[in-house]
Amino acid sequence: MKHTALANGVKMPMLGYGVYQIAPEDCERCVLDAIKVGNRLIDTAQAYNNEEAVGNAINKCGIPREELFIVTKVWISNAGYEKAKASIEQSLKKLQTSYIDLLLIHQPFNDYYGTYRAMEDAYKDGKLRAIGVSNFYPDRLIDLCNFVEIKPMVNQVETHVFQQQKEAHKIMDKYGVKHMSWGPFAEGRKDYFSNPVLLEIAKKYNKSSAQVALRLLNQSDVIIIPKSTHIERMEQNFDIFDFKLSEEDMKRISELDESESAFFSHYDPETVEFLCSLGR
Repeated sequence: MKHTALANGVKMPMLGYGVYQIAPEDCERCVLDAIKVGNRLIDTAQAYNNEEAVGNAINKCGIPREELFIVTKVWISNAGYEKAKASIEQSLKKLQTSYIDLLLIHQPFNDYYGTYRAMEDAYKDGKLRAIGVSNFYPDRLIDLCNFVEIKPMVNQVETHVFQQQKEAHKIMDKYGVKHMSWGPFAEGRKDYFSNPVLLEIAKKYNKSSAQVALRLLNQSDVIIIPKSTHIERMEQNFDIFDFKLSEEDMKRISELDESESAFFSHYDPETVEFLCSLGR
């Protein structure tokens, strides 16, 4: 497994398993399968309503806690110092662990500065091994980096072959923030898995288009958390370290970048109004 060193020296796996949109009744089994396949990074969130299932899997998997890397996120409705502080304790309880490896602010709305101060304090108290953000566009990330005591160590943003976040990646590098992808398959949108360029390159390496897409991100120094509820697909998603894309193939896939979201934009007023309404 390939790891990356965060700004504070903590080692984080470059490949893991995401549990977004996995129902609580299925999540425990899925996480146990993902760990069985070899995943040690598990990504959840307060808003996913499955932290408890992840906690159950952590306890049952038989892998020492220190070998796992657990990520969760503070939701908009828990923003602000006091609410965030309380929500961190709730997440620790649900995950059945004395510490969280990486805690992120889920969205840059409501009092995210107060949230971040609560995270800094929890980090100093040893309840968090690393802190960061999610869905922070370059402008918000630069703002936060310049006015906090402990700079965010990770920024999780939509990243896939059609939205490669090249300019945002440069900003993250400048501020020492690791780039983490959500939606590495764009949830299959834009005929993702039947894209002719990905299929042609996949045939060359005797891999699937999904594996080629993940390998592109891996070689671009992006942390990835693909999701599947089927163990066969989990095994395939984990099997991307026995080949390397050539510079020519990387360039061809790079040209698929449309530089726009396949889901939503924080620059769209209606999207922002909707997300803000979730914080009330």
